[in-house]
Formats: sequence, structure tokens, C-alpha cells
Amino acid sequence: MSNVSVKTRVVGVDISYDTTTYAIVDIRGNIIAEENFPSAEYPEINNFVAKLSEAIITLVENNGGYETIRSIGISVPSGNYTTGCIVNSPNMPWKGVVPLAAMLRDRLGLAVALANDSHVVALGEYTFGAGHGMKNFVVVTLGHGVGSCFFSNGKIYLGSDGHAGEIGHTCVVPGGRECGCGNKGCLEAYVAAKGINQTARELMAASDQPSLMRSLEKLTPRTIFDCCEQCDEMAIEVFRRTGEFLGVGVANYASVLDPEAVIFTGGIAHAGHWLLDSTLESFKKHVFKNIKDRVKILVSTLNDHDRDVLGASVLAWDVPEYSLFK
Repeated sequence: MSNVSVKTRVVGVDISYDTTTYAIVDIRGNIIAEENFPSAEYPEINNFVAKLSEAIITLVENNGGYETIRSIGISVPSGNYTTGCIVNSPNMPWKGVVPLAAMLRDRLGLAVALANDSHVVALGEYTFGAGHGMKNFVVVTLGHGVGSCFFSNGKIYLGSDGHAGEIGHTCVVPGGRECGCGNKGCLEAYVAAKGINQTARELMAASDQPSLMRSLEKLTPRTIFDCCEQCDEMAIEVFRRTGEFLGVGVANYASVLDPEAVIFTGGIAHAGHWLLDSTLESFKKHVFKNIKDRVKILVSTLNDHDRDVLGASVLAWDVPEYSLFK
């Protein structure tokens, strides 16, 4: 009988436009230790990989040692699970095709799995959150971009090349606003952060109506939300229009997939009824009538950062084990 130790920890990494969070997670989903650093300080990919590798090694060595870690899971916008690459991201600073999983595997000597952030969020919701117990549901992430992932018969559907679920780059306004992907009229151009800010600027330019938004030092979805909370009519109209576009996009998606639920996640999803009331109204107006009252519209109740590193840890457990140190 061979004496083989079973590794009971993985590292989950969540890379966003602003922040990279990395955590040690045990086999029961407990976060043992967690740290982060600003992603934007590393616009050159080799410098970013060096920083992330050093950060992971330091965290691991300070919390049980390298020999306890089985593998690493990474959540990143525009990540492709089938190739382990970031592919032509419209929002991240690293352009083209970036083989991030292979770069980290070479530096760390451990198995690395990488997936689109929406893919990882869906894993987190399925394992720990609102998607638990469901077999057919959609997750839509609302933040700097708009992404999605859907579970079909209990498994994530990836498509032929791993690009399934790009709802943010479906057209809702033919010939409309230019999107970061290069197309025009994409849903992301209207309901992601930049799109919401643009709607606010367009409304302010179109009239002389007083608005608290005119005196904001920085226009963001969060500051527009704060104006809504003070009953600012123009700010309320910004989110009403945003919800109208979001409802159309999600109705088209649901009409094709017939899911049990659509789960909204990400910072913009926390805009509450200012966004969700018009989203639900628009959804019911445009969705296929036979499923109108059957599809649940939910907002994730999990802490975004915890869910995303936990989802990345689920990804890490699925990758075949590999180590340079055996």
C-alpha cells in the first residue's frame, strides 16, 4: 500500500478590472486566508503574472505550505475554459489572446483552470447560492461588462469553442451605441457601467431639468443610485431606461433557453428596485408568453467577492491534478 497524502486545499483567484483577489479554500468551502491587490497597477501581462505568482506563493507559505495546495482556479473577464486563455477582452488591459493558465502553471508548478467570470459566478451560485438545487438556470453579471452563463441539465453549457453565453454582446439597438467589442447596439453598451453613465450624460444634455447628477464629482452607477435614493427624477429615469434594455435582453435569452430562473449578480445588480422594477416589467412584456410567469428573476444574496473566489475554487477542484513537485 502506497502512502499518498491527499491535498485538501486549492487557491481561488478572482481577477476584475479593478482588483485581483486570491484565497486559500479548503475542501468544505471554507476560506482559510484571502488577500488582494489592484489589477490596474499591472497593465503589462508579464508583470501581472509575476505579481500574482509571488502573491499566491507568499499567501500559501504563510498558511500551511505549498504541499497542501492541489490546484488553482481563476475567474477572469473574457476567459475561455477550453483553452485557458483570455480572449480579446474589451475591458481588461491585456489585449489579444493571453494564455494565462499556462503562464501561471509554468511559474507555480500546479494545475491551473481558468474560466470566464460569469462561468465562475455560476459555479458559485450553483454550489453555494441561489442556483443550488436547480438544473437549468441563467446567471447574468452586471458590472464593467455584462456576461452570462447558463446551466443546462445540471452542467454549464460552453458551446463549441467555449464562448457560449455572451449576452452582453447581443444586439438590442440595431446601429446603436458602439460597444467595446467593436459592434454597435450591444446590450453591454446600455446596461454595463459605461452604458449607464452614458445614458445619464445623454439625459442631462437633452434638457435643463434640475438633477443632483449635475453636481456629482464623479458619475458612476453607484453615485447615480445615491441620487435615486434622494428621489432625483432624472437619476430614476436613468435606471428605468437601463432596466428596460436589460429586460429585453434577458427576455430574448429566456425565450430561447426556458430556464428555471435568471440570477443577477455584480455591483449594478444591487441597484434594487430602481433597476429591477423596470427590468421585470420589460421582461414580462417581451418574453415568450408560455414561460412569462414561470421564470424566476432573482438577485444573488451572496457576497460578491466571497462567491467569486469560492466559484474559482470549485473550478480548481475539477481540473486534473498536476505538480512539478511530485
